[in-house]
Amino acid sequence: MRVLGINALFHDPAAALVVDGRIVAATEEERFSRRKHGKRPVPFSAWELPELSARWCLDQAGLAPAELDAVAYSYDPELAHPAEQLGLHDPWDRLRQEYARRAPEFLAEALPGLDPAKVRFVAHHVAHAASAGQASPYPDCAVLVLDGRGECGSHLAGRYANRELTVLGSQSLPDSMGLFYEDLTQHLGFLRSSDEFKVMALASYGRPRFLDQLRAYVRLDGRGGFRARPVPWSSLVPPRAASAPWSRDHADVAASAQACLEEVLLGLVRWLHERTGEDVLTLAGGVALNCVANSRLYREGPFREVWVQPAAGDAGTALGAALHVAHQKETVEAMPTAALGRGWSDAELRAWLERAAVPYEEPDDIAETVAEELAGDGIVAWFQGRSEYGPRALGHRSLLAHPGRAANLERLNAVKGREEFRPVAPMVLAERAAELFDGPLPSPYMLFVHDVAAEWRERVPAVVHVDGTARIQTVDRGAEPLVARMIDAFERRTGLPVVVNTSLNTAGRPMVDDPRDALECFGSAPVDLLALGPFAVRRKKVFA
Repeated sequence: MRVLGINALFHDPAAALVVDGRIVAATEEERFSRRKHGKRPVPFSAWELPELSARWCLDQAGLAPAELDAVAYSYDPELAHPAEQLGLHDPWDRLRQEYARRAPEFLAEALPGLDPAKVRFVAHHVAHAASAGQASPYPDCAVLVLDGRGECGSHLAGRYANRELTVLGSQSLPDSMGLFYEDLTQHLGFLRSSDEFKVMALASYGRPRFLDQLRAYVRLDGRGGFRARPVPWSSLVPPRAASAPWSRDHADVAASAQACLEEVLLGLVRWLHERTGEDVLTLAGGVALNCVANSRLYREGPFREVWVQPAAGDAGTALGAALHVAHQKETVEAMPTAALGRGWSDAELRAWLERAAVPYEEPDDIAETVAEELAGDGIVAWFQGRSEYGPRALGHRSLLAHPGRAANLERLNAVKGREEFRPVAPMVLAERAAELFDGPLPSPYMLFVHDVAAEWRERVPAVVHVDGTARIQTVDRGAEPLVARMIDAFERRTGLPVVVNTSLNTAGRPMVDDPRDALECFGSAPVDLLALGPFAVRRKKVFA
């Protein structure tokens, strides 16, 4: 069975392809259009489809639209209610619902040859759930979904048995932990439905001194759900203008909201564990990208294992919808890797460099060349293999640096043009991680924070958060031999088994995806070396 998954209605439009139960491709539209998040999540953009990413997915499998057995669209307008009935202030939501109802026609127009009758609507939170429960390595597991909103809810709790979902609980709108966090994001001067991770980062600089006030608006209901009503944020701290500096009050309210979110999540997972008895919890929905909360669930929750979909936001519903529809006819396989996007052969990469007319080298081993540059405190743009699905750079589209230089945090944030409080991450070999970091291991998708061992904090200061933690990525030698070889080579030169990893992009732009993006980023940012496949481009030679 050949199923194309589509996410389009709210934000992070994406496409994914499942063929004969196997995940062939998955990618976000932003990587092609170069518009961050693909579009803004407003009703007037709901008609926009991930045409470029959908066509690429089909090309990857050599399929024409007419050859598809189904297209799974991750929203079911038949389940929706008018916004005013849901208690939401969204006067143009009727337009969004009309676009959703007409999605089969729009898809047939965007993908000539597609029969619109092949479009299947999949409930939004079911698609999220499938992206976790069906994509994870665990056929039997509990699943928890939290985000801003779906058709008429903001939460799903359930259980997968042999990849088959049973829904055990849900939460109706307007109560929403996702909207609670989005509201604060906007109040703090960041971009709503985009910059929530900045609030999480800012929280580490504050104290949760407003937590008691927030509990008056947000609390568990004791039945597997919660109450989360609008908070008068201005009564706690004044709003922050986007260009204004942040204050201690802003950090404290962020810390308070983070603590409040964690309390609710812990209550929900305890309720879910009592009803399932499962050992494994899988997570999806935008809230599941909160790696601080994920770590608290792992440490204090009742589940032995916690697995988070690396594309936990709405982009992941493209994959989840495709898996859900495919599973109705056949057995589906677990997600093998997050590297499900575009890739190029060495010959194709060489052709890009020749067209760009830039001087380049072809060293015997690019891993050794990069390690040498990093050991000398250079910054490296690392472009290798297929691009990652989801918002994290996982060693395919990364900026790399020396973790032993404390100044490299500020330096990388300046290179990327982003806020000074934003952290960077350590990449470490899976077999070495427990020596340096305490937390859930392995952690290949950078979705948890770990305590950094006291004896290592001064040795790798660039990756240590202000609270003594780090958001790590563990590297498996079998899955990522080139990255592993580069880390080994760096350790031989420095004695440090860690390399700084952050996403290969600059502020406000999507992650680099194709070779042109890599060359443009290299040309516009003060990066010392570009490792494009097996080739090395040195800044000093390009701009001599």
